[in-house]
Amino acid sequence: MSTVAGRIIVCPLASIAETAARNGAHEMVSLIAEKQDFHRPGIIRAERHLKLAMNDIGFAGTGGLIAPSENHVAQLIEFVRDWDQSAPLIVHCWMGVSRSPAAAVLAILALHPEEDDVALARRLRKVAPHATPNTRLIEIGDRMLAREGRLIAAMKSIGRGADTDGRASFSIELRQENSPNS
Repeated sequence: MSTVAGRIIVCPLASIAETAARNGAHEMVSLIAEKQDFHRPGIIRAERHLKLAMNDIGFAGTGGLIAPSENHVAQLIEFVRDWDQSAPLIVHCWMGVSRSPAAAVLAILALHPEEDDVALARRLRKVAPHATPNTRLIEIGDRMLAREGRLIAAMKSIGRGADTDGRASFSIELRQENSPNS
């Protein structure tokens, strides 16, 4: 597969090395439990690997687990705004279903605030029928990116994703050209 910039590739932890190598990615965001150990693929530059320690939960105070926070979202926004977009960005979590799709959506909106929330939600559902973006990340991102509830409503409108075995990856373009209702 040829390298295509201007897109985010979401995948599960198990396929980060293969996905990075196949797509020529040099930058990565990991949304993974604090004590989940894994090896950063050599192709990913250490200084361009953001590791956000969080569990896939929807609210704080859940028995020693780390809920997504404003600090996590702020770090994500800062990181993606520094992404040079010369190669795809890998975003992953454990299964590529909840935290990483939410982070991909927030990254797109951080880079392109003019993006229509409903069109983006529909585009996500088209490329990732299995995605069920983490509601806490979406809610925090909605506030921090001044979406005024539009992002929350858009994600609710696509509903829960289809069941998956956790091996599905997808790619989403930063912008959907000439298709405002996609």
